[in-house]
Amino acid sequence: MAASSADQKDKYRSYLYGEGEKNTKWRFGAPPNYDVVNKLFEEGRTKIWPPGSLEEMVQNLLKTYEMELFHKACVDDFKSIDPKKFTLSLNGRKGLGLDDIKKLGGGYNPLLQSSLPEEFQIYKPSEETADSSHRAFTTTFPRGFAVEILQVYSGPPQIVYKFRHWAYMEGPFKGHAPTGELVEFYGMAIFGVDEHMKIVSVEFFYDPGELLGALVKGAKIENYAGEMTTGCPILRSTG
Repeated sequence: MAASSADQKDKYRSYLYGEGEKNTKWRFGAPPNYDVVNKLFEEGRTKIWPPGSLEEMVQNLLKTYEMELFHKACVDDFKSIDPKKFTLSLNGRKGLGLDDIKKLGGGYNPLLQSSLPEEFQIYKPSEETADSSHRAFTTTFPRGFAVEILQVYSGPPQIVYKFRHWAYMEGPFKGHAPTGELVEFYGMAIFGVDEHMKIVSVEFFYDPGELLGALVKGAKIENYAGEMTTGCPILRSTG
């Protein structure tokens, strides 16, 4: 017999199941299942942090934050973020509030901003929606896009940390054939948190080209029709 949502639990993410989420509005109709990406994470991580450590806490906060931002459809359901104060910035750009993120299309769009002229961009945020960007990357990374904390340099209220994201390119991306290769990039980030450990700001510093450049190594696919809709997008999760 399948476990009820009240009995389910994710090892690394809060605010996903249980009584507190019974009225949560999910972008894809139901809570995401992270079993596959958790396996990728456990097989590929380079650090195992002690239970209760600051590093484990920050790593789980990062995973929970990504889950809520990508999968919860209503900001009122966010619990790791203070939606009224929250801002996100990339590489020193002006911080974006949740309304600004929505205007950019959500999904990966605010995380892949580029100063390149659009004709030179591999991924064009102006042409993507939250759904199309999610579909593009879940097609490319069918086992998900894992993340780990490599080091935490300072604790609350300004949490400074180094992270690593990785996946295997086992599906096409924007007309380029899959390579099957490991794709990874490293970065730094700062979480600003309040007294309740809710995130009020996040600043990311990394090179989006480190990710995108690895996705166009494969040969161009003739007559490419675009990423196909997966049968169950909630089963193919990031983070």
